[in-house]
Formats: sequence, structure tokens, C-alpha cells
Amino acid sequence: MDLNEQTLDFIVEAEWDTLPDNIQHQAKRCLLDTLGALIAGHSTPVAVLMNNFAKEQFKGDEAAILVKGNKLSATGATLVNGFANNALDIDDGYRNVKGHPGACILPVILAAGEMGTDITGKKFLTALVVGYEVAIRAGVIRHARYETYHSSGSWGAIGGAAAAGKLLGLSREKLYNALGAAEYHAPIAPMMKCIELPGMGKDSIGWGCMVAIMSVMMADKGFTGIYPIFNESPEAEWIHSLGRVFEIMNLYFKPYCACRWAQPGVDGALKIMAKNCLDPEDIKQIKVFTFEESATLSTNYPQNTEEAQYNIAFPIAAALLDREVGPAQVLAPRLLDKNIHLMMDKIQIIAQERFQKEFPARAESEVELTTTRGGVFSSGVMSARWDTHSTLPTDLELENKFLWLSSPVIGKIKAELLIDHIWNFDREERLDKLFDLCIIS
Repeated sequence: MDLNEQTLDFIVEAEWDTLPDNIQHQAKRCLLDTLGALIAGHSTPVAVLMNNFAKEQFKGDEAAILVKGNKLSATGATLVNGFANNALDIDDGYRNVKGHPGACILPVILAAGEMGTDITGKKFLTALVVGYEVAIRAGVIRHARYETYHSSGSWGAIGGAAAAGKLLGLSREKLYNALGAAEYHAPIAPMMKCIELPGMGKDSIGWGCMVAIMSVMMADKGFTGIYPIFNESPEAEWIHSLGRVFEIMNLYFKPYCACRWAQPGVDGALKIMAKNCLDPEDIKQIKVFTFEESATLSTNYPQNTEEAQYNIAFPIAAALLDREVGPAQVLAPRLLDKNIHLMMDKIQIIAQERFQKEFPARAESEVELTTTRGGVFSSGVMSARWDTHSTLPTDLELENKFLWLSSPVIGKIKAELLIDHIWNFDREERLDKLFDLCIIS
């Protein structure tokens, strides 16, 4: 069977009530986690900049910018929310595409949800699941077809188009064209260039989200796209498994505002400190043994939040001093703190083949800490926390993460109400309350 047609079958036929219970529950976990990252992301410089830019260039009243509540065109709102969603690098990911599907989907269906009519919680959550499944498979195919490590927006735009097209009820023909248009116009961004020299473009998710919603809107008006990517799948089973094998269950979640590749080092350092009752003043030197991609992350003093996130020494140093790596650490003024810089000076990064051979299926490191008294302690091999091959977060841990990220922005009361609202979102007949709770009063 034609793999594109099979993909369209999945998008068109997916219904909330036929999804297995564990998939329904995971969809709510993903909404909770991704929404928390989006709300907190609006506190970053890039979100403020893009909001002001979009006010000038994308005037309208179709869709809301979260937190602030101002409305723009659907394209403008999706662009701004898309940049905010990945702005803190604390959104979910999928290991084998080395990227972030959730942030490529949620901003798109938020705008589509405001554009559409009779959008219920069930329809919204179903579109979210569709977006994850299509985006992940598009990412696998994209990386199999091209040698360059592409950013999330390059394949996430396709998943975003599938999700928004589903939510808005596009016909099969229009969905086909929307997927093709999203693939053709998606940002084919070389990811390692932004890791080596970080900029606000990051994972090109903001642009990918904008491409996704535009592709759906254009296709709805008759725009024709290329034939979609799914016929190029390296293994037909990737597409045959749609609706049967749900890759949304194979996501990792992130406890820190930092590149995933640095996070085993963070946990390794904290493990040594806790186990041996050490204080930051006891540290003489830290060695982090890791894989090559992780070792390419900067160890320079960051000058902005993007440089703080795409750094391996900074999050380890910040965690040792603050016991967390969140918005408070990767935003000014804390990211410029000299005490963190002094701790960074004690950290050495060493790439080793034993970790390289496990990547990208696993992101692992080992930390060795030498104290001022001459003691040497090892963390042992550390996997990135909250991963499919380690220990995934409980619902309570995701709730606590959501509160940690969103309460400083929208207040604790609204954050707590949002948690309850999301767990019961499939009972909602409208999206109004979701938006109301995400806006500062």
C-alpha cells in the first residue's frame, strides 16, 4: 500500500475514544509537560523579542499569545508561541531523531484550536497524538535520507501540519498538500552550527511551527504541495505501525533547562555531592567523560540564555551551587554570576569511545570529582534522567515540574487549576478555560 495514503488514513481515522488508555494518559502528560515549558518560555528574551516583532508584522485577532493574552494572526501567534516553547530547552524529546516533537505540535494546535469551530478537549488531544506520531516518523525518515543532523523544525513542521489539519478537519486531498507544503518549506537547519555557536534560532522550532500552520491554511485555500515524505521511509514498518505502535510512549522528559547531552553530567555531579556529603567549597576538579557530541558543547562563560543552555560546564556548575538548573539559572542575572564561572573553571570535559558507541540511543556520561583534600569519587555511568531506558517521571513529578516552571509566570493558583484541568481535558467541550488559565490576570 502507498505509505503516504496509509499515513493519511491514520490522520483522518484517529479518534480519541479508540485510543488505548495508556495513550490517552500519555497525551495528557505530554500536554502538561509541553505547556509548562511554553508558559515559562515566555519569560525569555527571545519570546519578548518575537512577540514585539510579530505585533508589527503579523497583525490580526485570530489566535492568542499565551501568558500576555494579546492576539495576532494565527501565523504570528504560532510563530511566537513556537519560539517560546523551546526557549528554555526543557521540553520533551525523542532519542532517535535527537529532537523535540512536542514543542513542534502544541503551538500549532493552540492556534488551530482558536481558528476552528466545535473544538473539544478530545479533538485537541487526538490532534496532539497524531502530531507526535507523524512528526517522529518524519524525523526518522528525514535523518535516514540526509547525512546532516537537521533541527527539530525540519521534521516537526510536518507533524505540526498533520495535527492542525486533523483538528481543522481538512479533507484527505488538502491534508496531503499540507504535509507536502510543510515538508518543502520547513527550515532545513544544520543543528550542529547552532550548538557550536548558539543563537536564538536554536532548534528552528518557532519557524517550523509557523510553516506548519501556514501550510495547513494554504492547503485549505487550494495550495498544492509535493508528495509527502512518508513514501521515502527506510522501513515500511515505520508507517505500517501507525495506530498500532505509538512512539509517543518512547519520549524522554527533561528535569533541567539544558541540552540533553549535558544532563547526565549534572546528575552525576549531584549524585557524588549527595552521597559523600560534600559542599561546593570541597571541589578541586571535576572530570566529565562523555560522548563526542556532548563534548562539543561549549565550556565558555555564557553571555545569554541560549549559550547557557548549549553549554556543558555551565549547567553542572549551576547545579552544584543552586541544586537546580531552571529558568532562574539560565536567565540573567544568574547566568552571568562569577561564582558559577569559578566553578566552571574546575570542570574538564573528555570524550570517550565507550560513550560514543551508545549514542544516540543513549546519552551517557561519567563524572569524576576530586576534592581539595585529595579524595576522588566517581558517579559511575550515568544516563540522562527521565528517559525510556532509565526511569520515566511519575505523574506527580511532572506536576511538580509544571508548578516549578509555570507558577512564577501565571501564579500558583492558576498553575494548580491548570494541572487539574489537563487531567480532565477530554471532558471539556471548549478550549476557553485552557486559554484563560494560561493568561496573566
